[in-house]
Amino acid sequence: MAVGTVLVANRGEVALRVIRAARRLGMRSVAVYSDADRQAPHVAEADQALRIGPAPAAESYLSVEALLDAAQRAGADAVHPGYGFLAENARFARACESAGLVFVGPQPEVIELMSRKDRARRLAHEAGAPVLPAVEGAAPGELARRAGEEVGFPCLVKAVAGGGGKGMRLVSGPGELGAALAGAGREALAAFGDGALLVERYVPAGRHLEVQVVGDGAGKVVHFFDRDCSVQRRHQKVVEEAPASINPWPARQAAIDAAVRIAAYVSYRSLGTVEFLAAGDEVYFLEMNTRLQVEHPVTEAVTGTDLVELQLCLAAGRPLRLSQEDIVLSGHAIEARVYAEDPDNGFLPQAGRATYVRWPAGVRVEAALQAGQEVGTHYDAMIAKLVADGPDREAARRKLIDGLDRTAIFGLTTNLGFLRRLVASERFSRAEVTTDWLDEHASDLGSPDWRPGLVASAVLLAERAVAEDARDPLGRDGFRLGAPPAPARLSFWVDGAHHEVLVHAGRDITGAPVGGRDNGAWAVSIDGTEPWVHVRLAQLSEVPASGGRERIGPFSLVVELDGSLERFVVADQGSSLLVAHQGSTHRFELAGATDRARPPREEHVIAQLPGTLVAIFVAAGDEVRAGDVLGMLESMKTEYALQARFDAKVGRVGFGAGAHVERGDLLFELVPAERVGEG
Repeated sequence: MAVGTVLVANRGEVALRVIRAARRLGMRSVAVYSDADRQAPHVAEADQALRIGPAPAAESYLSVEALLDAAQRAGADAVHPGYGFLAENARFARACESAGLVFVGPQPEVIELMSRKDRARRLAHEAGAPVLPAVEGAAPGELARRAGEEVGFPCLVKAVAGGGGKGMRLVSGPGELGAALAGAGREALAAFGDGALLVERYVPAGRHLEVQVVGDGAGKVVHFFDRDCSVQRRHQKVVEEAPASINPWPARQAAIDAAVRIAAYVSYRSLGTVEFLAAGDEVYFLEMNTRLQVEHPVTEAVTGTDLVELQLCLAAGRPLRLSQEDIVLSGHAIEARVYAEDPDNGFLPQAGRATYVRWPAGVRVEAALQAGQEVGTHYDAMIAKLVADGPDREAARRKLIDGLDRTAIFGLTTNLGFLRRLVASERFSRAEVTTDWLDEHASDLGSPDWRPGLVASAVLLAERAVAEDARDPLGRDGFRLGAPPAPARLSFWVDGAHHEVLVHAGRDITGAPVGGRDNGAWAVSIDGTEPWVHVRLAQLSEVPASGGRERIGPFSLVVELDGSLERFVVADQGSSLLVAHQGSTHRFELAGATDRARPPREEHVIAQLPGTLVAIFVAAGDEVRAGDVLGMLESMKTEYALQARFDAKVGRVGFGAGAHVERGDLLFELVPAERVGEG
């Protein structure tokens, strides 16, 4: 069937991706939007946009009736589901076909076969692919009994429906299995409407290997090689790369061969990804995703093929003309997923308005976030992907680090700084990250360092003071004819703590006095520490002239700190400066002489998003340590651990288990350990 108009049944960056691919093929695009997305970029990008309902996904993007009605109103020939939402929903695919629409994806019966992990395991085994021991098809109590006898420990509880890491729990021993089955079942039911589970043997220190396949529905299948997606948190991918060259070749070849056999066995049509767990030279089938994958850009980068265009062409009835020999690997690519979440607070999803957004040049950016846009809690927390490629893995890694350094988002908490520390880490550099590493060692990556940003801010303010002195014949530091200027003393509040910065002009990068104010060199000390940091302003973007402390920016700043060039984005807000450095954003409040004794601000546990408290583990008066789990919050169909961020005593518990909370509600009142007994 010829396809002239495509309705994109999704939102965000994937909707933009499909709209642009359709345009290149000469197809007209139709966007759909909920009330929350009325001003979203994908709405403006499409040739036509139609409202499909209120903000909750169940009443808009998950409403089959609303989507089919929109397709009819738009005169669409085809529906592209993107990924997530209804992309692997056989009922939706059948409904599209019944309405005379082309579903851009595999056959409904194949989706039904492969979308459930239990059926897919059995089919993969029939096709000759290796699978891990597992138990399925029973109530939780029976699953627990059989898992102990037939699977052993450690094991993995998995929802049979859906994906994205939802409804999955790692179990170390029999004492944990009951709670894991209950929690995974609740999460799976909320996310997929199906609480069925299976229990599978867990392979520690494994790698997540996946193979991109394309089939024509008549038995012809080609592969686009493989990807490594081992960098995961709670079974949700964080960083992906192609090809999977960090794995042994026998494992990669076995996975590629098995993926092609499975796809051919079901006469697969369209794009698909077959996922495996690799342990040494052995691989085991995990599942098949019958849709476009989030990480498809890394495969496009190393094969030179536009996979979305290929998917649309196959849906339009064009033959698969590619042979396996036509598909050649070149170079390496790495993708980092940017989420609106707080890595320092249990990776809780965040909401808010992005006041400033700067995406980097030089890397591929898949994003639908722009300045002024409100990010809510109705949908997935992923807001962008940054993709870097190069002739080899190290070149791609360094390019991605540079891209993260040049990215800045103000007004919304993200994982950009965490991603930067992860990709720059020795562990990732040596390609030693396995599927379980991040869950156990995320703290090894450390916390963002605010000191470089404070040094840069102090020098920037001192530079302005010097410029203003140049217009004053007497100068602010008095009559100092023939002598270097007096050092500037600046006071700041950083995360509730007071810091004093001493900035001395007229010193070179070694710290030796050079005299004069035109050399651009400074020496800086924080709280009287030694040695001093030697600083030179290397580059400053155009900034409006300031006659006072009004808001200015944001603007770019490159500073040489002890010989190392560092990039910053600065927003001068008058009483404070917002500074983005290496992905992380810091606020430096200017302190006056009278407010230096201000006590640190309280750091209670506040609800970052609306949801239900499904469990409370502490009571008033309990003493907790940093990292202790205080309770569990269910929101956006996922359970999140609420953790103490410092050693403290619980002063008050705001709500009981089962209570619904709104964003901003106080959940746990904490008194820092060092202040217990005061007052």
